[in-house]
Amino acid sequence: MLTRYLGESGFGQYYTIMIFLQLFGVLVDLGLYIILVKRISEPGVDESRLTSNIFTLRLISAVLFLGLAPVIVLFFPYAAIVKVGVLITSFSFLAITLNQALSGVFQKHLRMDRVVISELVGRVVLIGFTWYAISANLGLLAVMAAVVAGSIANFLLTFIFVRQLVKIKLAFDWRLWREIIYQAWPIALSIAFNLIYLRGDAIILSLYHHETAVGIYGAPNKVLEVLVTFPAMFAGLVLPLLTAAWALADREKFKRILNKSFDAMIILAVPLMVGTWFVAKPIMNLLAPNFHQADALLRILIIATSIIFVGNLFGNTVVALNRQKSMMWLYLLVAIFSLIGYFVFIPRYSYFGAAWVRTASELAITIAASWLVLRITRVRLDLKVFLKVILASGLMALAMYWLRSINFILLILVGCAVYLLALLAFRVVNRETLREITRIN
Repeated sequence: MLTRYLGESGFGQYYTIMIFLQLFGVLVDLGLYIILVKRISEPGVDESRLTSNIFTLRLISAVLFLGLAPVIVLFFPYAAIVKVGVLITSFSFLAITLNQALSGVFQKHLRMDRVVISELVGRVVLIGFTWYAISANLGLLAVMAAVVAGSIANFLLTFIFVRQLVKIKLAFDWRLWREIIYQAWPIALSIAFNLIYLRGDAIILSLYHHETAVGIYGAPNKVLEVLVTFPAMFAGLVLPLLTAAWALADREKFKRILNKSFDAMIILAVPLMVGTWFVAKPIMNLLAPNFHQADALLRILIIATSIIFVGNLFGNTVVALNRQKSMMWLYLLVAIFSLIGYFVFIPRYSYFGAAWVRTASELAITIAASWLVLRITRVRLDLKVFLKVILASGLMALAMYWLRSINFILLILVGCAVYLLALLAFRVVNRETLREITRIN
């Protein structure tokens, strides 16, 4: 809807607004979300007291940081409509960040179904208001108001659901705040460093190139932003289990959970990367018609997205091990090289330079996180499943290449069928495997 209504240039303005606010939205986190998931998974914790204080701390940080966004954007060389859009959409990010602060409770109780319901309601509201704004031709700012409405609906329902699991209120326990901030500051700095390679690409692109280039780069990125929510959610669900196993010094259970989680991510990530190469053009023609070279960008960015599947798992495992300070310096190193890469390649190669530097950054941070986890835990990953997945994906690629001229939906179905049959033939997936992957205990 948005790509057709706004076009390359208008979608570039929309994407600039969202990315600019995401910079501040990520800073708001301060590492509180991960600390909440980790702390409420520890034995004997006062869940209500901890959740209430972290929620209050998140609310204050959100008001402070998001309140700066409409002021700071005035100093950027953006069109006036983008600056007004940042002001309007900041209320959406306030709702989003408060919503995220509560989702850790559902992860601890393994009740992510409530999060899904809230998310779906929010998306229905978003689509409904967006459709009205487009039908009435109300313009970009009305579209941003629709984004705000969807986020608020999502948060309100989440708040109702979370009160069924834990009592929550505004709380100001200063001693607990100091303890939380002490634990969270390395994560907060790591998140700040992440901003450089996660969001620096689009911001620097918007400074060197026309908003049309930002729109073209934003179209495949918006597609992939949907995909990366799954590994983030999965890693968040696994985090309490890894934390509990490590805290109880149950090394065998920790090793089993980590290996099975790694297998699950690989089973999904590799075919996603391989298959997208064959259907990138028809997918982008469907979602963003007439967006020049968006399909080529999707083929590059799907590599980064597939890497994120594994990176999220090991990044959360670092927190379970309470080694976020060690990881912070690795994030800093990657951030420095990413920033250099963006300033060198984006002016010269535009969105292609941004995409390749982003992919290299994701690979570097995933290698760093996995190296740290494996060195500390001395766990050896079982790569048998990984090798079989590579082979199964290769067979899928051959089938999709041979049938590349058929309708892309049929091509996707054929690719999935070949891949699943190969997994069954190689005994990667059976009933017991599925039970272990979906119900690790």
